[in-house]
Amino acid sequence: QQLTYTQFIAPALIATAVMWNAFFETTYASFVRMYYQKTFDGMLATPLTLEEIILAEVAWSATKAFGAAAIMMVVLGLLGFVDFPSGLLILPMAFLGGLAMGAIGMFFTGITPTIDMFNLPIFLFITPMFLFSGTFFPVTNLPAWAQPMALAFPLYHMVELVRRFSLGGSQTHPLICMAYLFIFAAVFLFLAMRAMRKRLIN
Repeated sequence: QQLTYTQFIAPALIATAVMWNAFFETTYASFVRMYYQKTFDGMLATPLTLEEIILAEVAWSATKAFGAAAIMMVVLGLLGFVDFPSGLLILPMAFLGGLAMGAIGMFFTGITPTIDMFNLPIFLFITPMFLFSGTFFPVTNLPAWAQPMALAFPLYHMVELVRRFSLGGSQTHPLICMAYLFIFAAVFLFLAMRAMRKRLIN
């Protein structure tokens, strides 16, 4: 399927909105709640477990990502860049992608010593993922040695899902992308819980 550049990049804008909203919610916002406001300490004094708190943080980040995707989907739909009703499937995909991005953000919160050091995961992980996940140009345009690295980014799979359901074309089968995001979210949610337990309790 031949796309104009505007058609190509429009779905990526929805996917990157999911990434930014979920990741920033479980890094800067969660760190402020944990370290400065002591919200986590207060919740841990209740019957809530640490695992429930972390899961709620990640779920909230996915909810914010869902909301951001919904707003952008409506705007881009009015401009003719999202086909309906298939475009409505973007919303559950945004929540799934938000879980994946929120989980890895929570993991970084568990291992980052101070709030000003979040520039490291943003510079070393988020920025390359933002640029090289099929957002601004196809992954096939990358050198052969770099393409597997790009395919490992969760944003690539989020972009592919949004592109599939908004315009009907993608390079990777949607079930593969959904399975990857689900596994990525599960793995990093587990790692986030371990890191936060070590930081707050052990």
